[in-house]
Formats: sequence, structure tokens, C-alpha cells
Amino acid sequence: MAKDSSIEETKQTLVQRFRAWGENSFPPTLLASLITAQHARPFQVFPMLFTPVLLFTSYANLQGFKTDTAGISAAWSGLYLLLASRRRQPLKQKFGARGLVRGGTMALCLVNLVGGGLAYTLGKREQEGS
Repeated sequence: MAKDSSIEETKQTLVQRFRAWGENSFPPTLLASLITAQHARPFQVFPMLFTPVLLFTSYANLQGFKTDTAGISAAWSGLYLLLASRRRQPLKQKFGARGLVRGGTMALCLVNLVGGGLAYTLGKREQEGS
């Protein structure tokens, strides 16, 4: 029995999937939306500073700067993950609506950190015109 070559070609490694995630413009936008949902009411200035940066990375990604925006998105996602993990939450509050949104935001930050870091590390920039 011969293996079907089209099936083997479509399989992606985990590194390729994370890299594709890091080069996508949707995850930073989703992360910005989740951060806004958590910190808009009551308004908290410092966490809301992450939102415009993440939205700008999505915009710049759509303009063709995939490698650079992956690095910026990874850095800001990692910084938000670090700062959000410093706030302790009682066990009872972890399973409410706010706790689940916070957990989802932190999980998305971790995936953006890994995916964006891989996309930035393995990405290629186009050479400037000669």
C-alpha cells in the first residue's frame, strides 16, 4: 500500500502551526478585545495601555509587516501575561464569568507569546531595494 502524498503534505508540525498563529492578525485583536472587556469597567488606565498597541500590531500585520508585528505582539502579550499573573485571585472567583475571561485572556497571551516568538525568530524580512 502506497501512502497518499497529499495527506502527508497537508500535515503541519506544531512549530508550523504556532508560527502561522503568530503571523495571523486576528489573535492580537481578540486579545485587545478581552483586555478591554476586563478593564473598561471600572476603567483601569495601565492595563488599557495594552489595547492600542495590540490593535496597531493587527493593523501593521495587514499592511504586510508580518514578522515585525509578530515580535511586537509576542512581547506585549508576554508582558500582559506577566503582569496579570502577579494579581492573585481567590479560588471562588476563578470560576465566575470574570475569572473565566481572565483565564482565557491569560491562555491567549501564552499562545500569542509562543506563536509570535516563533514567527519572529523564524520569519524572514524582505531586503530593501538596492
